[in-house]
Amino acid sequence: AGRGRGKMAAGGAADAQARFGHSVKGLLTEKVTSCGTDVIALTKQVLKGSRSAELLGQAARNMVVQEDAILHSEDSLRKMAIITTHLQYQQEAIQKNVEQSSNLQDQLSHLLK
Repeated sequence: AGRGRGKMAAGGAADAQARFGHSVKGLLTEKVTSCGTDVIALTKQVLKGSRSAELLGQAARNMVVQEDAILHSEDSLRKMAIITTHLQYQQEAIQKNVEQSSNLQDQLSHLLK
């Protein structure tokens, strides 16, 4: 009878050891999964940060290009304003010449009568 208990005790110890080993494996698996999840989250954050820096750089380059375009447009508008003023002077001169021409025609027609 004593031998049967010894086998049962040994079997019970083996059972307890197996349960303990299984529990430790479960905890390790859980920790490894948790660490893996954390590493994935960290990687995503780093990639997001590097993408943000890249996007900021692109935005800065775009702003420089836009600023150059605005300065060029301002310069063009100034030149167009100068040309408009010159055209107005020419229009006034032409109107005066047309009026003088009309007066000369009246005088000529009066002389020829």
